[in-house]
Amino acid sequence: MSQATKRKHVVREVLGEHVVPSDQQQIVKVLRTPGNNLHEVETAEGQRFLVSMPSKYRKNIWIKRGDFLIVDPIEEGEKVKAEISFVLCKNHVRSLQKEGHWPEAFSEVAEKQSNMNRQSQPELPAEPQLSGEESSSEDDSDLFVNTNHRQYHESEEESDEEEEEEAA
Repeated sequence: MSQATKRKHVVREVLGEHVVPSDQQQIVKVLRTPGNNLHEVETAEGQRFLVSMPSKYRKNIWIKRGDFLIVDPIEEGEKVKAEISFVLCKNHVRSLQKEGHWPEAFSEVAEKQSNMNRQSQPELPAEPQLSGEESSSEDDSDLFVNTNHRQYHESEEESDEEEEEEAA
């Protein structure tokens, strides 16, 4: 199986399936990623330990601080006490909350994250009401502004001076 095909199946599995944790599995929150496909997590009871990422998720699924996971315990592990069995996205979290499978300790955290995501996304201004022949072809105020690039503002006076110099 090619890497692209493998990635397609893994992503489809993570995004599409609805998973309910079994009695042995736990829902945990990622605190940090020390590296080497290990993640430090915290349970709803406040217990912290390391979990390993199985090879099928490596280089296919990215986990960041604050994400929620379903993990299977590893009995022989001293430092690494569990292995990731499923990565939960926002839709999975919502459905687990509705069904009552979501730990109470994480309820506040999940709500804060969703509120922070809503606040951090820039809201686009409402489209102005145009009447008749007025078009917004020259008015670019409703376009998305990429904050990763420097903004260069040119005043009309500068552009008029440049045109006059070119004409002379």
